[in-house]
Amino acid sequence: MSQAAEVTDSQWDKTVKQSEIPVFVDFWAEWCAPCRAMGPYVDKLADEYGEKIKVLKINTQDNPEVPAKYGITAIPTFLLIKGGEVVKQMVGSQSYDDLKKVVDANL
Repeated sequence: MSQAAEVTDSQWDKTVKQSEIPVFVDFWAEWCAPCRAMGPYVDKLADEYGEKIKVLKINTQDNPEVPAKYGITAIPTFLLIKGGEVVKQMVGSQSYDDLKKVVDANL
């Protein structure tokens, strides 16, 4: 079970855009091997940062509207959103240290 909560197209505005704290979002799909490989890093972020940020996952196969709205064409893609705006986007596999640097820079 992932530490990161799932978010859907219908929950996006309330859960992400209206969040009072920064939101780290993992765009992924079950069939994507690099996405599955990044899962433990995303879970570790959720564990480590607790209430400082929201760490969420959105399955792009089940929720096509949000990825289309943000122009997500490759997965895994990670967005850091503050105040409803994207402040950082990373595409492809990342090291845990790189993910952490982005989060730390935006707390």
